[in-house]
Amino acid sequence: MPEPGALRLERAFRAAGRPLFVPYVMGGYPDLDASRRHARILARHADIIELGVPFSDPLADGPTIQAAGQQALDGGTRPWDVLRIAGDLRDGPPVVVMTYFNTVIAHGAEQFLNEAAGNGVAGIIVPDLPVDEAAEVREVAQGVGVALVALAAPTTDDARMAEIGLSAEGFVYLVAVTGVTGGQMALDDRLRALVERARRHIKVPLVVGFGVRTPEQARQIGDIADGVVIASEIIRRIGDAPDADAADAAVEAFGNAIAGALRT
Repeated sequence: MPEPGALRLERAFRAAGRPLFVPYVMGGYPDLDASRRHARILARHADIIELGVPFSDPLADGPTIQAAGQQALDGGTRPWDVLRIAGDLRDGPPVVVMTYFNTVIAHGAEQFLNEAAGNGVAGIIVPDLPVDEAAEVREVAQGVGVALVALAAPTTDDARMAEIGLSAEGFVYLVAVTGVTGGQMALDDRLRALVERARRHIKVPLVVGFGVRTPEQARQIGDIADGVVIASEIIRRIGDAPDADAADAAVEAFGNAIAGALRT
């Protein structure tokens, strides 16, 4: 059996010795081939890739990612297509798939997670699956070597933080703001306090996301956390590009800039 995803993720943090860059790619946006290309480009700069499965009712996502997901769905992208992109990235950094519970149960947790594992996926994020309801999916995931990556937010109280800490694998995705992706993130005392509170209960690395847009913000987050997720800003830059070549160049330049900021 291949090395468990949780160990692959943990090794990525240990090996880097600095904050990790975790860019997000929406599978199928603006089309399937382009998203595969963008994932390959970002893999040159990333420490972990977050690969999104488009979903019709993405409650954790803001308008930018929602629109990208809808375009991917309209183009015919399906979960197995996204998992095959993960398979194409086997020679790069670990891949974590972000999806929703309905997608998992629609295919059956065992089938979905087996397919994910077969494509080399190291972890899965299911934002609408609470930690106290995740035991069954976690057991299946662990059985095939896929880490179930938990989320924590400013609204997560200490008791829930402690519960997350007991079962956390690989890393915990710490949501920087109350709300959905793509909003404005501010590195202030509230965010610092959230990270400090999470560290009291959670022993695996903490990766902060939601609202990070610039290399300077990434560097600032890297000062207090173990990694940075950037999603909506990457999608915005792809959408603003006048053609496919310009989009590829924008992804390359942005990935290089963020990686450089986190290595400084």
